[in-house]
Amino acid sequence: MASRTRRHGAARSAREGSRRRLPLRLLLPLLVLVALVAMLMLRGYVHSEILADHRVQPPAATTDVPEKILEGGPVIDTRAGRTESLSVPDHRLVLTFDDGPDPTWTPRVLDVLKKHDAHAVFFVTGTMASRYPDLVERMVDEGHEVGLHTFNHPDLSYQSTKRIDWELSQNQLALTGAAGVRTSLFRPPYSSFADAMDNKSWPVTQYIGGRGYLTVVNNTDSEDWKKPGVDEIIRRATPHGGKGAIVLMHDSGGDRHQTVQALDRFLPDLKEKGYTFDNLTEALDAPSAMTPVTGAELWKGKAWVFLVQASEKLTDVLVVGLAIIGTLVIGRFVLMLLLSGVHARRVRRRRFRWGPTVTEPVTVLVPAYNEAKCIENTVRSLVASDHPVEVIVIDDGSSDGTARIVESLALPGVRVIRQLNAGKPAALNRGLANARHDIVVMMDGDTVFEPSTVRELVQPFGDPKVGAVAGNAKVGNKDSLIGAWQHIEYVMGFNLDRRMYDVLGCMPTIPGAVGAFRRSALEPIGGMSDDTLAEDTDVTMALHRAGWRVVYAENARAWTEAPETVQQLWSQRYRWSYGTMQAIWKHRRAVIEKGPSGRFGRVGLPFVSLFMVLAPLLAPLIDVFLLYGIVFGPTQKTIVAWLGVLAIQAVCAAYAFRLDRERMTHLISLPLQQILYRQLMYVVLLQSWITALTGGRLRWQKLRRTGVVGAPGGSVPQQRGRGNADRRPVA
Repeated sequence: MASRTRRHGAARSAREGSRRRLPLRLLLPLLVLVALVAMLMLRGYVHSEILADHRVQPPAATTDVPEKILEGGPVIDTRAGRTESLSVPDHRLVLTFDDGPDPTWTPRVLDVLKKHDAHAVFFVTGTMASRYPDLVERMVDEGHEVGLHTFNHPDLSYQSTKRIDWELSQNQLALTGAAGVRTSLFRPPYSSFADAMDNKSWPVTQYIGGRGYLTVVNNTDSEDWKKPGVDEIIRRATPHGGKGAIVLMHDSGGDRHQTVQALDRFLPDLKEKGYTFDNLTEALDAPSAMTPVTGAELWKGKAWVFLVQASEKLTDVLVVGLAIIGTLVIGRFVLMLLLSGVHARRVRRRRFRWGPTVTEPVTVLVPAYNEAKCIENTVRSLVASDHPVEVIVIDDGSSDGTARIVESLALPGVRVIRQLNAGKPAALNRGLANARHDIVVMMDGDTVFEPSTVRELVQPFGDPKVGAVAGNAKVGNKDSLIGAWQHIEYVMGFNLDRRMYDVLGCMPTIPGAVGAFRRSALEPIGGMSDDTLAEDTDVTMALHRAGWRVVYAENARAWTEAPETVQQLWSQRYRWSYGTMQAIWKHRRAVIEKGPSGRFGRVGLPFVSLFMVLAPLLAPLIDVFLLYGIVFGPTQKTIVAWLGVLAIQAVCAAYAFRLDRERMTHLISLPLQQILYRQLMYVVLLQSWITALTGGRLRWQKLRRTGVVGAPGGSVPQQRGRGNADRRPVA
């Protein structure tokens, strides 16, 4: 008994563990998101956009600083308890360059030094050394010494000993990763002559000496950062009376062309006067300040530099992606605004006709799988149509009595066909085989039509070139936040898109909720295919390739029940996204074919790929850079740019709502939709990409229906009250 209890307990624990495990569809996008955020944070760190301290300590008293330091040389040695200062011997100059390496000016400085066979000391920051490791390596390879100048260039007199240690260790890590060496030379940021040492900076110098570093200031300042002119830089950098000196210059921090020009004159002129240009340790006749690093420390440094370089390249890629998505978004909006206006003006002309009025009866196919809560409203709305219809409900193996409900209604002109569960394409093909009329309308089992929907939907068939018609699908349950977001998407994204694609002649999808086909157009292409999860997109592309026109009927309105939970929305959009990718891949040969197929392949497929696959995948970059800009700056410009994009979207949405005669009040949630809803769509599309790239298979996802969309009493559907126990919260 005890062993059985233990087995049951273990099994229950295993089940609970499996329930707690994060699904792969969430884990992979989450890992991508975490990696992206980590890389952006790393970039912000090495660009001194986070953890940087730009405060500078004002001058303080000098009472605690030993006199021999204030009156001594520019090299201060406080190692192992010493308090000594050293000076460079006469006729020896040590050129020092701060704040680099810089990708523009450091190579030019190195070129001039190499030209005149001179050595120097480069005090590099960890941020710049991490970003440009090849320049640090070149410094070492060409015989120059490298010193530390902290990682983020803060005034160390403001910092704790822990922060000082961190600045030094990170600076050494970057140096190790770049050139495979360590150094014992250090120059504090914002330092000057030895006599500028005060009660704030002296304790820092003592502490750094205790960590094994030789502090190097200067006693000759070229003040090249002021860009006073080449002659003035040379004058200030030249010591008097043949004395030795440590000369302060800069190879980074701005335009340094005057520094480069001054060096090219300064070096040969002073060499003629008997000066030599050495490293610091050469000038002091001391052992080299640099030692090679091996083992784990070397690999840690290389790993650090690799990650920094990866973050830089990733950011460059993201910037390119942002440029692409910006171009796509604006281009799509411009096209939608222009072409949807062209479409509306064309079909709303008083004398516009598709051709002879279509009055012949049509067959309406309703594939249904466990639609007990919706099917009565659906069928009754069809029977109320003002166009003669034959209604065929194909029950695809329902287990909830869907077929019995339809049969019990005993409505005229309504037939029920039962089959074992075989999927929606099979159900539609079964309906096609039993349809009595050439024009066939297809709809979902959770959708209701207005009395005029079928009539409006079939009128384009007056044109014998039209093979299929897309109707105007609308969200019937838009009284929740997630429903309102989908309502905006349907009106703005789907129906405005269809107007554009209609004008371009490359409509990619006849919506499953409301579409009509010529049976004579469907039969030659094999009817509805189950090759993809988006059979509506698949068949639409096949019709284009067969030479049929596919058009949009704006007044053929159908009200559908949109997903009411994030889980249901995820499942639906995952299937749509993956199915669209499958359809694009299936019809890829159209790109190289001739005739109507080739036209669709070279116009329609690129549009679908750009606007339905690539653009949604890159769209979150707008929000990523919004957050990055707010945190790291420039905040104001970032917010203005993001608001500009939102304004363009709002204009486009308002125009779409005006064309569809929808109330503008729903657009109140547009900003929130752009921030939250777009991220959900991004993760769904990313999951679809992962599934496609890994060769995964995705099965149909049956959405839970509530029957919330009732049969329309006029132009707008009635909705059941909120008391329905089967309604679920948004999240």
